[in-house]
Amino acid sequence: MTDTAQPMDSFPSLVEEQFQPIDPEVLFYAPRSTHPPRILMLYGSLRERSYSRLATEEAARILRRLGAEVRIFNPAGLPLPDSVPADHPKVKELRELSTWSEGQVWCSPERHGSMTGIMKAQIDWLPLSLGGVRPTQGRTLAVMQVCGGSQSFNAVNQLRVLGRWMRMVTIPNQSSVAKAFNEFDAEGRMKPSPYYNRIVDVMEELMKFTLLLRDRTDYLTDRYSERLESAEEVSKRVNQKSI
Repeated sequence: MTDTAQPMDSFPSLVEEQFQPIDPEVLFYAPRSTHPPRILMLYGSLRERSYSRLATEEAARILRRLGAEVRIFNPAGLPLPDSVPADHPKVKELRELSTWSEGQVWCSPERHGSMTGIMKAQIDWLPLSLGGVRPTQGRTLAVMQVCGGSQSFNAVNQLRVLGRWMRMVTIPNQSSVAKAFNEFDAEGRMKPSPYYNRIVDVMEELMKFTLLLRDRTDYLTDRYSERLESAEEVSKRVNQKSI
């Protein structure tokens, strides 16, 4: 009886033209950008004394000290997702900032055991694809939360899931500030504490990952399945023109 089984090292389902070996030259020796890393920061509360905003502003100061260019998006006036067209000024502002960024920081209060609706609405307005451009894919992400009571990690865990869904590179470290009302002075500056130290740690790590990855983003997010799909679309267009 003839054995018709395929050898283990054969790939009958693979489209060879779209399968590419890893290129160390591109991965390790990409030209280095010299501009300051561009970081977008989102926070999840509209309160006048918003601790997620205060923590975000404190993190922004650290990032600027480390050499980043930082922009903080104010969610006030952002409509609920899908309640207005995407050309709404606040939606356009948010999407343009996301496209501009090379890394992001998301900081939410924990409310009812989860992130706030304000935080989720901002992320929901960011599409996976926008005119052929992915406004979040390949960007680095740091996640933070502030708590009204004892320390929790519900919000940061949810933000990690969203970051992965948005195809972002979420750094390992994170920040969760317990009893945030005790951690800021009357001027809104964060007091010295292990919580402050952790925010410094997280921003340092975000900068390192952003500097390592930003010049390689296109290569790191270049996928076999998408190359295959693009090739099939080109083939269809060519065949249609030849009919």
